[in-house]
Amino acid sequence: MARIVVVGAGVGGLAAAARLARQRHDVVVCEQAQVVGGKLGEFVRDGFRFDTGPSLLTLPAVYRDLFRATGEPLEEVCELLPVDPAVRYLFPDGTVLDVPNTGAEDVCAAIEATLGAGSGRQWQGLLDRGAAIWEVTHESVLQSPLDGPRDLLRRLRGVSDLRTVAPWRTLSGVGARCLDDPWLRMVLDRYATYAGSDPRRAPAALATIPYVEQTFGSWYVRGGLRRLGEAVAERARAAGAVLRTGADVAAIDLEGGRVAGVRLTTGERLPADAVVSNADASHLYRDLVAAPAALRRLDRATPSLAGFVLLLGVRNRTLGLAHHTVLFPADYAAEFDAIFGPAPRPVPDPTLYVAVADDPLVAPPGDESWFVLVNAPRQGPVDWTADGVAAGYAGRLLDLLARRGLDVRDRLAFCEWRSPADLERATRSPGGAIYGTSSNGLRAAFLRPANRSPVPGLFLVGGSAHPGGGLPLVAMSAGIVSRLIGPA
Repeated sequence: MARIVVVGAGVGGLAAAARLARQRHDVVVCEQAQVVGGKLGEFVRDGFRFDTGPSLLTLPAVYRDLFRATGEPLEEVCELLPVDPAVRYLFPDGTVLDVPNTGAEDVCAAIEATLGAGSGRQWQGLLDRGAAIWEVTHESVLQSPLDGPRDLLRRLRGVSDLRTVAPWRTLSGVGARCLDDPWLRMVLDRYATYAGSDPRRAPAALATIPYVEQTFGSWYVRGGLRRLGEAVAERARAAGAVLRTGADVAAIDLEGGRVAGVRLTTGERLPADAVVSNADASHLYRDLVAAPAALRRLDRATPSLAGFVLLLGVRNRTLGLAHHTVLFPADYAAEFDAIFGPAPRPVPDPTLYVAVADDPLVAPPGDESWFVLVNAPRQGPVDWTADGVAAGYAGRLLDLLARRGLDVRDRLAFCEWRSPADLERATRSPGGAIYGTSSNGLRAAFLRPANRSPVPGLFLVGGSAHPGGGLPLVAMSAGIVSRLIGPA
């Protein structure tokens, strides 16, 4: 039995704790906040309840595997509900596309009916490409440790696999080659934001995301996605892990060059044979442990985008509203210029992501909880804490919602907002970057920190480590680390 300290109780850290405790290790989780869950947060006010992180779950098989490996099945602790349509797209010319949650064939039929002859067939070709990349990478890359370009080449089965992954192509480049309709190319580009990236620089391999979403479905957890995080935390406790909140790690101690424990800001020291960090990798290598080579590699990567969020308590029901609505701007490229360009600034005319669950558990009877997200530059390049910046932007977004057909200004019980500075403060993600580093650039995947650190006994899980951010991937990272450490 090894003594293992997990730093950070985000979903990746909690999933790692559950697996490692089930493997009969002595596991303690240290979380600096007073609650667990990390970016899978929650805000409650006046009977309105909001998820402040993900609004949908894709690839639920990853969590089914986690719960099956650690105890009772997922469905015994969370009620998963299919979301249909999976998403409603509103385009600048008023075109509305509802994407069914009933499989790729129905998705392509809806695209064909909405965007015209040939568009559905072209989208099917894109999904076929995503399926081929998924087949090549989901076990050998996404669910396995990855330590660099040579490691990837060893995993691929030859030139044909390399051509399938095509790391030299961008997501936007594939859209330009394969999709004639400009609105369909806009839909494809949106999937780069799932990795916090610019589609003009993100790899074509992100075509796996629409394939996974439209093959395995989009799901909601009754009561909110936060319930999933609570279930993972409870599973970790049930397996024997100790979860300590308000336990702020100040440093990782080394003896003879390897991990020996952690020190809290209170001065308390917890001895450990291994440490699993669910902290942002930049915070880990900059503040908690000295690993100069890892930090230099991390500094060469482009940080991911951040987000600005509105939490709206809305009186009365909105007829015909989808669970998840995306309202595109006239100039989508300008959004990425504003975030990733040489002079980052709040996006003047951003894409609006609106999530409103038809769930009586998250709002007072007859009312609605609206979660509105826009992509945003990080705190630092933009000072979101300056007087009037966040409040002014929140008002601007409410006006923009109204101009795009969703005017709730006269129905508001309240309007709260969360800027990138707020996310940085709550989770210690530098600048409020949602996914650690972005996937921008040919080498981005290899600049993302590996699950096994250069420091013996130190491992990384969560959205800033391999394989990346998002609920499925952070749970995959936990599986990788549990296998690297192995049973007691």
